[in-house]
Amino acid sequence: MRFGRIATVVSALALAVTMSACGSSQKTIEQEAASGDNSGALIGVTMPTRSSERWIADGENVKAGLEKLGYQVDLQYAENDIPTQVNQIENQITKGAKLLIIASIDGTALTTQLQQAADNNIPVIAYDRLIRNSPNVDYYTTFDNFKVGVQQATSLLVGLGVLEPDGSEGSAEGPFNIELFGGSPDDNNATFFYNGAMSVLQPYIDKGVLKVASGQTDFKTIAILRWDPATAQKRMEDILTKTYTGGKKVDGVLSPYDGLSIGILSALKSNGYGTADQPYPIVTGQDAEVASVKSIIAGEQYSTIFKDTRELAKVTVEMADTILKGGKPNVNNTTDYDNGNKVVPSQLLDSVIVNKDNYKEVLVDSGYYTEQDLA
Repeated sequence: MRFGRIATVVSALALAVTMSACGSSQKTIEQEAASGDNSGALIGVTMPTRSSERWIADGENVKAGLEKLGYQVDLQYAENDIPTQVNQIENQITKGAKLLIIASIDGTALTTQLQQAADNNIPVIAYDRLIRNSPNVDYYTTFDNFKVGVQQATSLLVGLGVLEPDGSEGSAEGPFNIELFGGSPDDNNATFFYNGAMSVLQPYIDKGVLKVASGQTDFKTIAILRWDPATAQKRMEDILTKTYTGGKKVDGVLSPYDGLSIGILSALKSNGYGTADQPYPIVTGQDAEVASVKSIIAGEQYSTIFKDTRELAKVTVEMADTILKGGKPNVNNTTDYDNGNKVVPSQLLDSVIVNKDNYKEVLVDSGYYTEQDLA
């Protein structure tokens, strides 16, 4: 009986210790982050590349916003090299970063580094690109990327005259020859852009109003690795050579990014487009980069999607600050962004279609660019 009582006591103590440990593991990331004094804390910020002007602006805006709140910032650019970004994140963890903001190159390549962050109670915010296959992504800030794809497809149809600017049916009946381009397959956003665009275009393809003359419509075929303009230019050249012979013309090109659009337009120009007798097809884009806005003003690229990265930086800075102070940051989507391991709470922002008619109102009047920038 005596040994039975001892065993019972030991079991009870073991259960209490186990429950205590469970309670500790249930601690929220905000509680962990706020467990010490984080004023002046180091925050690691990693961006994909300086080769795109938007990432330069993103990095500088995030850094300035955090420093204004008194934080130290280690801002790094990886020049689209995955091992470089891996090393940058590991170094930030080693330096004692209290929070990481990561715009990933490959959303599947950071599992080990994110586990290191979790082991050190470091919260992670995925910036504009969802980091996949890890439970250690705490929040995600981005734009409504499905809607961006819808906007790109809508602007293509408006440019062709199939739709009116207000979304009503236009007078043009087609058939129109179009070609489709997709973003980088290792960027989670790219499939959202594609799915959003195809939700608009597929009914018109089914009705015969639009024809993809090359037959290349699935995402894997049309995707452009690392969003590389030269790859897009080469693919467009190949399509023109193999498909558009005997007087057949391209009427429209769905491009999900301005850098790709520039490459596509270059291929078209080399094949005789861009003249009074053979004008450029309707070409879409995204990010409102200076070169593409100038191209729109010149009547070459038709449209782009403006995502105000100043606002994205602002909400990300606010989110980081709230977490480090032990609060719950604002999110407006808890259902759509499944990274393969968890649904990541997300804060989504809106985007705007920009063309020759409204670029000044949207981009200049808002202070995003000056007239001189676009001259």
